[in-house]
Amino acid sequence: MTYAFLQNYWWCLIALLGGLLVALMFVQGANLHLGNRTLSDLQKRMILNSTGRKWELTFTTLVTFGGAFFASFPLFYSTSFGGAYWVWVLLLLTFVFQAVSYEFQNKKGNLLGVKGFRIALMVNGILAPFLVGTAVGTFFTGSDFTVNKVAITDPSSPVISTWGNGWHGLEALANYHAVLLGCTLMFLTAILGALYVLNNVDDETIHSRMRRSIKMEIPLFLAFFLVWTVILLVRPGYAVSDAGVVSLEKFKYLHNLLQMPAVLVMLLAGVVLVLTGIWKGAFTQSRKGFWFAAPGTVLVVMAVFFLAGFNGTAYYPSCTDLQSSLTIRNSSSSFFTLKVMSWVSLLIPFVVAYIAYAWHAMDRRKITSDEISETSDKY
Repeated sequence: MTYAFLQNYWWCLIALLGGLLVALMFVQGANLHLGNRTLSDLQKRMILNSTGRKWELTFTTLVTFGGAFFASFPLFYSTSFGGAYWVWVLLLLTFVFQAVSYEFQNKKGNLLGVKGFRIALMVNGILAPFLVGTAVGTFFTGSDFTVNKVAITDPSSPVISTWGNGWHGLEALANYHAVLLGCTLMFLTAILGALYVLNNVDDETIHSRMRRSIKMEIPLFLAFFLVWTVILLVRPGYAVSDAGVVSLEKFKYLHNLLQMPAVLVMLLAGVVLVLTGIWKGAFTQSRKGFWFAAPGTVLVVMAVFFLAGFNGTAYYPSCTDLQSSLTIRNSSSSFFTLKVMSWVSLLIPFVVAYIAYAWHAMDRRKITSDEISETSDKY
């Protein structure tokens, strides 16, 4: 195992975790439908109990994603999490409110009432995917930071990464290309949530409402995704030479796609799976659309990460100083650290197998109105 191999290996794992995180955000997307006024309170509780069984998986994946980034590419962690911290603080706050809302919305004497906690869940459904998408969008648009590794030797101010403005990540909201990706993820997770509810909840009224919601969200999702993709393929990218020098290259991400045919196939396969899942959920009586769209989402997100980091590309570019841009080569942990963690990563298939087993056990019985009325263990 060479150093370069381990760096590439960990970028693949980061991409996989990112894909799983977005796919599991169906929880956030499903909670958006709590605002549907055509659903009764009982039907909304059925949706809550469906997503309530899975929200811990999304939060755990988010923490694992951040931890893996910290361990394998610590310079990104210190630069983004330490500089653009408002984005990550807002994201974590929405997840904290999500956890509290699930546990306390139907408890007697809660301060916000059922409606207040449901609004918190809906805000989480909007902000969480939007913030994640906008943050990932800066992988292609660049951010305002500088990196000076020599500063670590300065005892008075051993700060390597410096953010260039006082907005600390919120300035990405003014970058239309990054915002487009945030909106894309927001509508994608809403569709995934509807597909999951369609699969997991046994109620014909809910099924018809979810199919109607999917049909309404399809044009918005496709519009944002197509516009973001076209802009990505025609915009200049941040190329890295063999000597580590970063420069702007016209049509860089289009070149990456054409020069990495495996990534192109992965992207196309993912798009086909997502569209197939959407078609099954919206225009047929099938309830299995989620099992097409979720794996497709993982493939598409992985392809996006590969476009950002592979083929001599700076995955976290600096708009302030091109040579401060972060690459897989200049921001990773040491060879020893990556090697040790690689052995630990061999446990991942066992963890995935356990999650699959637990998922199957939880979903063995579909959510029904009788369960909400008769079971004491409910949200």
